[in-house]
Amino acid sequence: MENSMLNGWPIDPAVVIISLGIITILLLIITIICILQTNKLYRRYDYFMRGKDAESLEEIIIEQIDTIKELKNQDKINKDAIRNLSRNVKGSYQKFGMVKYNAFKGMGGNLSFAIALLDLNNTGFILNSVHSREGCYLYIKSVDKGETDISLGIEEKEALEQALGY
Repeated sequence: MENSMLNGWPIDPAVVIISLGIITILLLIITIICILQTNKLYRRYDYFMRGKDAESLEEIIIEQIDTIKELKNQDKINKDAIRNLSRNVKGSYQKFGMVKYNAFKGMGGNLSFAIALLDLNNTGFILNSVHSREGCYLYIKSVDKGETDISLGIEEKEALEQALGY
């Protein structure tokens, strides 16, 4: 075999044959691993599709998409309602102070009172009801940002301070 093609190579032909054998064994192992993983995936797919046909699975997916759209719409409606409620709350009277007092020392009971009602910006009014034997007199004074232009009585100041949280 002197004219053999393998004699012209600088590497021993046995090394080439052994390395090709090792590569063949590695490829066989990789093929077996791929077959096992494919079988495992097939079993999972079979379990997933068991009892379902493609149409019913498609219907379930479409139902889920419709449900998500409906929930997004409901979420938008709820956010709008919360925004409106928040806007309304800012304009409503949130702070309250009340002082009952006896306007005239000779009369029995604390029938007179001063009430302060303020919103979020400390704007509102003070209502003062003075009770006497002749009748009941009602006075109202406006409050802007916690201040009034009109001088306040002791009870009115106390009611305003209660509403402001002092």
